[in-house]
Amino acid sequence: MSQLSEYWLISAPGDKTPQQTYDKLCQALKSGNDKLAETFKFNIPDLKVGTLDILVALSDDLNKIDSYIEGVVRKVAATLEDILESSAKGNLTENLRVVGDTPPQVYLQKFSWDAAKYPVKQPLRAIADVISKDVTHIEEELKTRYNKYNALKGTLEQLERKTTGSLLTRNIADLVKKEDFILDSEYLVTLVVIVPKVLNEDWFKNYERFSEKVVPRSSRVVFEDGEHQMVTVTIFRTIQDEFKLKCRENKFMVRDFQYDENEIQAGKDEMDKLSAEKKKKFGPLVKWLKINFGEAFVAWIHIKALRVFTESVLRYGLPVNFQAMLVRPIKKNHKRIRDLLNQLYGHLDSTALSGQQMAAMDIPGLNLSSSDYFPYVFYKITLDMLEPTR
Repeated sequence: MSQLSEYWLISAPGDKTPQQTYDKLCQALKSGNDKLAETFKFNIPDLKVGTLDILVALSDDLNKIDSYIEGVVRKVAATLEDILESSAKGNLTENLRVVGDTPPQVYLQKFSWDAAKYPVKQPLRAIADVISKDVTHIEEELKTRYNKYNALKGTLEQLERKTTGSLLTRNIADLVKKEDFILDSEYLVTLVVIVPKVLNEDWFKNYERFSEKVVPRSSRVVFEDGEHQMVTVTIFRTIQDEFKLKCRENKFMVRDFQYDENEIQAGKDEMDKLSAEKKKKFGPLVKWLKINFGEAFVAWIHIKALRVFTESVLRYGLPVNFQAMLVRPIKKNHKRIRDLLNQLYGHLDSTALSGQQMAAMDIPGLNLSSSDYFPYVFYKITLDMLEPTR
């Protein structure tokens, strides 16, 4: 994982002022002239608290909504990467932007609650429901748009595969010419036969003997690849089955092919049409993915803010007085930073520092395993959009 992709979103009870709480954190994470981590304020507005029962129930739901929305954010990013890679355009990092072309990490570092979108006077439950509904709509539309694009892409790739590969399976229409065939004859027909190169001599020595009604010296090579030659041969229509059987017995393969200019042109037109349609859909799809990555990311960070607010009130009580902060560890200072945070906030809940005690504890409303529970509110945010969460 990139050292810059992981953030710790924490909160601690407010001192005389929120600024003092933040300053204490910054001071604690200094080691001489070295900084162990970058720190940022994470400002959450005064939201409606509601009752304790509502907060406990909401905490459980927010945990699920958080996981769901993060999954959608990553799904949109992965889809965008898939589309961009297949078109050899740019890289993912350059295309993941949030509000006003802002990189995700900058948006997170400078987080500001969107009061126009999520009015602070609404109940917490109502805000969570609006966010969840918006992201559900994004996911549903993502499935529809991506499935349509993938179906088109798959059909085109299937047609393109038929124009490449072995002569045993590929479409041979673009490898032959009209003059290679005897057409519109009542008695004669031209067959296309695939001959292994190692049996080339056997073919030209013996094909005329497969039947009395093979046109002498009518076979010629029209195309070849690394292992096979494609030859034509003209015979009487009445012996087609007999001739094909003889070919199979001698390890030659007769391709089921009839030269039809209209059909060949229709195939080329279909590929051109699908290719043009794919290019036409590419731009709007990429634009939609970029916009809705930003929308989903904003929703995700607002859910994180709701979780911090809810858990902080449950942990630290009323009146609401806490400061939310972002910590971005530098290099491999995770354990050292964790120790310093425990020194700074260990007095808030001494049981959190005992792994044995925590393993057996049930923490109503907090939805945290013992490995995630600390004396302070803590959530990890990983911004590597293609890395599975842990």
